[in-house]
Amino acid sequence: MSNSISIKSDERMITYAQALNEAIYQEMERDPSVFVYGIENKVFGSLDGIKDAFGPKRCFITPLSEDAMTGFGLGASINGLRPIHNHIRIDFLLLALNQLINMIASYHYGAAGKLNVPLVIRAVVGRGWGQGYQHSKSLQSIFAHIPGLKVIMPTTPYDAKGLLTKAIRENGPVICIEHRWLYWQEGHVPKEQYEVEIGKASILRSGKDLTLICTSWMNVEALRAAELLERHRGVSIEIIDVRSVAPLDDALMIKSVAKTKRCIIADNDWLDSGVSGEIATRIYEKTYSFLKNPIERIGFAFTHCPTARNLEDHFYPSARNIIKVVEKMLNLQGVDLSNEIFYSHENRFKGPF
Repeated sequence: MSNSISIKSDERMITYAQALNEAIYQEMERDPSVFVYGIENKVFGSLDGIKDAFGPKRCFITPLSEDAMTGFGLGASINGLRPIHNHIRIDFLLLALNQLINMIASYHYGAAGKLNVPLVIRAVVGRGWGQGYQHSKSLQSIFAHIPGLKVIMPTTPYDAKGLLTKAIRENGPVICIEHRWLYWQEGHVPKEQYEVEIGKASILRSGKDLTLICTSWMNVEALRAAELLERHRGVSIEIIDVRSVAPLDDALMIKSVAKTKRCIIADNDWLDSGVSGEIATRIYEKTYSFLKNPIERIGFAFTHCPTARNLEDHFYPSARNIIKVVEKMLNLQGVDLSNEIFYSHENRFKGPF
């Protein structure tokens, strides 16, 4: 997967999971106040070797109580530590909303700026083997709605390491949302420590005909769609990776749409009252006078996620959906996709989450 960052000579290809692992390892090595806890210590390989290297006092499993686990992180952080809370499925982070919204997000404000809450919460989203309605949500719009919470959704391995490193060093709470199909993606990542600024989007692919703004896994689908459309129809698509949902970098998005005059937003979530609507509104406010088409949005079907694989394929948007919307917007004849291969990682996923 490409990104807009120039590749340095000391970079090498590693997976998204390895990039997260490296960020955590290096920060724990650099700062003894950093520790990891949660309901498991693997998280798709992103914590491999951490407990062996730093011991059970800095990497440990807790009882399964979302409210208590999250409150524990608050207590640790206001007492000088920097917890990384592995919450796993974001669906069950809902059980900790009291701690998150009423306590963690507002603690710095309530303490008149005298106490910080340097807490990172890692939450997994994305489809698997037919997880159904209980394990299929993304919910980034809920957390982005709350003042005091930062929300990141890294897509590339480079951003996974850089954004997580920056999140650990933040003096306020950060929710890091990770799509489980991304854990196997490979990319160029430097060995040394570095930060990626929270609140900045990036250009994954430059183009001139249309701007495609995406979150998380939808960037992978967008890159595939853009490659096929360029090969079959000569369409040049610019892809913007949102990266940070809160704060949101609307300036880069507006600049891109001002150039292409067309915009599609593909969010890894439901569309109703979601991040895609917020992005669309901000873009409309600055570009409505010269848009050639209304802004289109792509996301989950507005229903509960079915368990059967064939129905899941209709619930989750893909490169095929993106191609159809681009064809409609540009008034293009439909591309023959019968011989094309699209992403399908379900068979690699082993569960249980």
